[in-house]
Amino acid sequence: MDEQRRRKEEGRPTAEEMLERIRREAGAGARGRLRVLLGMAPGVGKTYAMLMEGRRRKERGTDVVIGFVETYGRPQTIEAIGDLEIIPRKRIQYRGVTLEEMDTDAVLRRHPDVALVDELAHTNAPGSKHEKRWQDVQELLDRGITVITTLNIQHMESLADIVERVTGAPVRERIPDSVVDQADEIELVDMSPQALRQRIKHGNVYPRERAEQALRQFFREGNLSALRELALRKVSTAVEQELADYMREHQIQTVWPAGEKVMVCVDAQFGAQHVIRRAWLVANRLQAELLAVFVGTPAWAHASPEEKRQLEENLRFAEDLGASVLRVSGSDVAGELARVAHEQNVANLFMGHSRHGRLYELTRGTTVSKLLRLAPDIDVHVVAAGEQRARG
Repeated sequence: MDEQRRRKEEGRPTAEEMLERIRREAGAGARGRLRVLLGMAPGVGKTYAMLMEGRRRKERGTDVVIGFVETYGRPQTIEAIGDLEIIPRKRIQYRGVTLEEMDTDAVLRRHPDVALVDELAHTNAPGSKHEKRWQDVQELLDRGITVITTLNIQHMESLADIVERVTGAPVRERIPDSVVDQADEIELVDMSPQALRQRIKHGNVYPRERAEQALRQFFREGNLSALRELALRKVSTAVEQELADYMREHQIQTVWPAGEKVMVCVDAQFGAQHVIRRAWLVANRLQAELLAVFVGTPAWAHASPEEKRQLEENLRFAEDLGASVLRVSGSDVAGELARVAHEQNVANLFMGHSRHGRLYELTRGTTVSKLLRLAPDIDVHVVAAGEQRARG
């Protein structure tokens, strides 16, 4: 970080800018890079940071334009635009009202090195080229234009429902997690809840007549603390993934603590979807990765077509909820589950209630009892079909 700052102060290109130049030299077929400036809430300075980054790059010779910026009349944000070129907005008539959106085609014709695009989760006016602004950004990236954009944590699809429950405010603008997960860089624009509330009180975020109401509602300190925690976890997860990729690429075997995961054992029973849903709820609450595992025993080779169809349906259900699906083979289900759980740094493991009779359990033991012996450091949750409470 110190080296990066020193290079900026000396006017020398940063590592990121050097990479951008190499990318441009690679030819027109190279895809642009996506940098997301993530914040816990409006007012933390994402747009300002985006504009200042654009100005820094322009000073170093990069061709930068503003595809779309929303200043909300904030003096510091307006001033931050400086001499950056602004692509005129596209005017769209809708029900007698003139709406303004980013002119994606105009940005493509201009074809800068970098486009600054505010509010990634924004829904475009009816009649626009794309329904969502993130789709406009994807088109820019596909055409080789690097994009720096802004996003508030509550707009991520996987977190929107949690934010609604915490804050009591509906989240209408949503963006698929995959868009953010595929970003080349995610940078947190951070501010303490107390500092943001002070900014609002001083009228730096909303007009003073709206400030008090905002502080009593969405911008309560407890709400902001929860949103900040979600944003920090998202960035932390991204950093951990980058580290894991780097270590794997360079064949580094050093053990490194990573974010704990939630794992669910999936079988061919219809009730497995209830177990998957319970595991997803816990993973969602913990902001942990969900891993769905099927253990194929030798007996599975004789499974009926209906059982195989149901298993595939259950695994697709898990994937639809964002789980990573892993299929392993082995005669010892508990042993395989314990092995995968330890390899994947699993903290919570969910599975359905045993369907074997009492005599079988007494003479051969249950998968759960074996798991508790093999993985005493993992919380095992047993969920019965239709049951509303998981038991550890």
